[in-house]
Amino acid sequence: QVQLVESGGGLVQPGGSLRLSCAASGTIFNIWTMGWFRQAPGKEREFVAAISWSGTRTIYTDSVKGRFTISRDNAKNTVYLQMNSLKPEDTAIYYCASGRRQYSFSGNGEADFGSWGQGTQVTVSS
Repeated sequence: QVQLVESGGGLVQPGGSLRLSCAASGTIFNIWTMGWFRQAPGKEREFVAAISWSGTRTIYTDSVKGRFTISRDNAKNTVYLQMNSLKPEDTAIYYCASGRRQYSFSGNGEADFGSWGQGTQVTVSS
């Protein structure tokens, strides 16, 4: 059973930065694509970014391109989301997820991810 635990959320002013972390356990980490999703109040959960099992491929939703960076450290079983130039519309609960199929980097829908963390709140406000 894959367990994912997010951390690093909090309150930040517009234009500020945060780095989210997601620690994985109960699995061989370096065979899974990892992703970040977010859910704002009153909205559906949406894809933010994903990174392939080796870290060589990444994909982002348009609204965060150039501001967010996803990375991973397979030695630490951890995936990160560096968020810069934060905007109020980035306010959401951020979820970490692991891919559903080994060595597969295709699809960025919720159905492509099999295990989820509990989420960490990010609030961007002055």
